[in-house]
Amino acid sequence: MINKPSVMNNKRFSFFIILTFIAGSLLLIAVQINSAKNTKELIKNNNRLLNELRSSNHLREIDRDILGVESRIRASIATNDTTHLEGIDQKINQIENFLDSLSKDNADSVEEKLIHRLSVLAMEKKTTKEKLLHRYLSLGNMDDQTSIANPRARKISNEITSITAKIYESRRLHMVELSKRSEEMGQKARMYDISLLILLILSGAIVGYHILRQFKRQRLLIQELDVAEKKASVAAQTKENFLANMSHEIRTPLSGILGFTNLLQKRPLDTTSAEFVSSIQRSGENLMAIINDILDLSKIEAGMMRITPGIFSINGLVNSVETFFVERAKEKGLTIASKVETSIPDTLTGDATRLTQILVNLIGNAIKFTDQGSINIEIYNKQQTGNEVIVGFKVTDTGIGIDKEKLNEVFERFNQGEDSITRNYGGTGLGLSIVKSLILLQNGNIEVSSEQGKGTTFHFYIPYGIAEEQLNTIPAVDTNYFKDKSNTPLRVLVVDDNAINQSLMKHLLLQWNIDFETASNGLEAVEYLRNNDCDLVLMDIQMPQMDGYAATQQIREELKLNIPIIAMTAHALAGERERCLSRGMNEYISKPIKEEELFKLISNFGLKEGNHKEIKIEEKPPVYQYIDLTYMHSVSSGDKSFEKIVSQQFIDNVPNHLQQLITAYQNKDFTTVKLRAHDLKSSVAIMGLLPLLQEKLDTLEMITEENPTAETILEDVKNIISQSVSETEEFSKSL
Repeated sequence: MINKPSVMNNKRFSFFIILTFIAGSLLLIAVQINSAKNTKELIKNNNRLLNELRSSNHLREIDRDILGVESRIRASIATNDTTHLEGIDQKINQIENFLDSLSKDNADSVEEKLIHRLSVLAMEKKTTKEKLLHRYLSLGNMDDQTSIANPRARKISNEITSITAKIYESRRLHMVELSKRSEEMGQKARMYDISLLILLILSGAIVGYHILRQFKRQRLLIQELDVAEKKASVAAQTKENFLANMSHEIRTPLSGILGFTNLLQKRPLDTTSAEFVSSIQRSGENLMAIINDILDLSKIEAGMMRITPGIFSINGLVNSVETFFVERAKEKGLTIASKVETSIPDTLTGDATRLTQILVNLIGNAIKFTDQGSINIEIYNKQQTGNEVIVGFKVTDTGIGIDKEKLNEVFERFNQGEDSITRNYGGTGLGLSIVKSLILLQNGNIEVSSEQGKGTTFHFYIPYGIAEEQLNTIPAVDTNYFKDKSNTPLRVLVVDDNAINQSLMKHLLLQWNIDFETASNGLEAVEYLRNNDCDLVLMDIQMPQMDGYAATQQIREELKLNIPIIAMTAHALAGERERCLSRGMNEYISKPIKEEELFKLISNFGLKEGNHKEIKIEEKPPVYQYIDLTYMHSVSSGDKSFEKIVSQQFIDNVPNHLQQLITAYQNKDFTTVKLRAHDLKSSVAIMGLLPLLQEKLDTLEMITEENPTAETILEDVKNIISQSVSETEEFSKSL
């Protein structure tokens, strides 16, 4: 989960970036405007300077032109030739125009007076030229005997030279001022450019620093999230293991309670005792259902719930489910009926076990919450395309119904329609949540409609494949096949390193039409299958040299064999079966092995499914403090020689295993401690010691260092096994 400070930091960083962008943009705009103004003024100042240069050149030309006019006048008088006077008017006019342009934008009053005086003197030259022309036209000559040596004319020429020099000097000083101003503006422009560059670098550095800082924070946050995710995963796995282990620990004594309750029901009881036993039976079954729900929920949460497709008959499945509830419905005075639409192909491909679980849950709820009326199951063809059919299901009851405001919550965990339902009807509110999860896993969906006091309808659909071969009839199974030794026997390889387990499997398999061989580890199993044919493998998981997982991998990848492999393990963790299947095994059975479960698994993979003979369990009151012979009697079926063999193996092997465990602990060889502790689970199960020792052995499997708790547990295990060996010796002597 992302904490609040991290969110605030991200918001602050976003605001900082926005504000930095706005402030930087405003600064850049301000600097750019000032720089543009300075550049514009610099251009104007340069233009003024250029004009001053041109004016200075013109002033030099005026001085030269006026003196030239004076020379022409003198030449015309000396030579009495009017051609020297040609062009004087144009020169004087040019001088006047230039002087006017100087005077136009001039702000210097002294210079203005000089310009005006220069204009007057220039016009006098023009007047002198007019007088000479007039005299020439009137008298025929221009010499008045005084013009050439006229001192006033020379004085005027000197004055003109002096005035132009003064104006030129004034203009020169003005040009120096303009040059200095241009230089200042140029420096100012460079300053603006440098400021702009510094501002850009500084802004980029600040923003870059904060971006890198934010990236560092995000990287640290990602690392924290990764650690938190791993912790959450470990916590979830710990929770799943806890749920599975606790469910297993509860299931073990509960199975004993239900078993002995069934035995009590078969004995003659008075009315009160029968009522008590019946109450115990119902409570035990309800508790078992809750435990199963918890295990299913843990598998779903851990992603270990798998959908296993198979071929099944929809009509046969519905009939079986209906038959299962007929008696229960009759007890409450209800009628139950089912109808399968004829357009649905009978043989489908899908997970029949999960469909049965869904229907059993929904129909069970319908019966639980219905006091009178009926339960109707309708199966219809929602849609059919090619090799797939979407099958719709409706389960309708006339029960108490659900409040409309609660309809959206019925599929949530630990939620029921009303608070009073748990008190009046029991249950945890997990069933419908599991049902919905199972339907969603199969790409289906579920809806509910209800009205209080009138009943409820659950409507769901699931897509199924249509089997290529439709089986209209189910062939009868010849149960004599399992006893008839004339039939070809099934070839089975038992892989287990525990001598007691080997004896147990030998005893069980000899009762059937099965030939079997044993191997003590994975290496022997692989070597055996390399040279021999086999129909089925019963594979232990934890073994020395090569465990069951590695052996299965070699059988699949190296030997390229598709032989069915059934895993056997003392683990009872959620997802253990799925773990075995993911490693290439076909099925899983937990230890201690129960004959009925083993028979069913072997039948599924090697033999035709049939009814197995009923095992008569000898009822014998417990006479020992530690060992419990119930399990041994159940698998021996009264075979005293088998009981004698396994008892002696327990006496011979278990003390050695215990000593190896103690020695390994003393040598701090915790790997061997784990192996010996796990091996002891299988060894002590035959004498009924697993309920006493499993928790202690589980703890010993987990230790990684010496500690007082482990030493106490080890001492307890030693005492229990020592006493158990003594009791087993007494039992063996009695056989």
